[in-house]
Amino acid sequence: MTNIVKSAQFNVVSHAMNRIDIATGVQFEEFKAAFEEAAPRFDPTTVQAIVERGGSWDDVLAAAAINAPNGLMVYATIDALPLFTLAGHTTKAVEYLLGNHTIAETMFRHDPKALLYAPLRLLIYADHDGNAIFSMDQPSAAFGSLGIAEVTKVGEDLDRKVANLLRVIGIDVEQAFR
Repeated sequence: MTNIVKSAQFNVVSHAMNRIDIATGVQFEEFKAAFEEAAPRFDPTTVQAIVERGGSWDDVLAAAAINAPNGLMVYATIDALPLFTLAGHTTKAVEYLLGNHTIAETMFRHDPKALLYAPLRLLIYADHDGNAIFSMDQPSAAFGSLGIAEVTKVGEDLDRKVANLLRVIGIDVEQAFR
């Protein structure tokens, strides 16, 4: 078989991101537990059951509302400390994929590239005093980079949803997401 190299068409889009770092003043384990309670894990078996029984998108919307009482849920976590302990690191750090597939769909319908930023990626790590730092790229800036007004608006709504999620935990960050 001959390897033929075909010249690909491409587009490079430069865009800015706003990273928001929030010093919570709450011990890492306490904040992590509160975060995971406020944003429960996504339950894929519920969606799979809806698909298998021939349910509707309305069924998916209802299931998501139950799964995510605060509007957002965790799709995946990566605990960094076990990966880096043998390299001598002791900083607690957990990455999360946070979102809501029903919200993501409202952007995907305009541009599949919205899935580059949905679910949202965030990091919770411990500072030198053991307090949690919450860090993430601002959703409105990420989704705004696609240049589609409807998608940007959803990103702005996600700014508010993340701020509300943190408020539920007891951290007021309204100004950080403006």
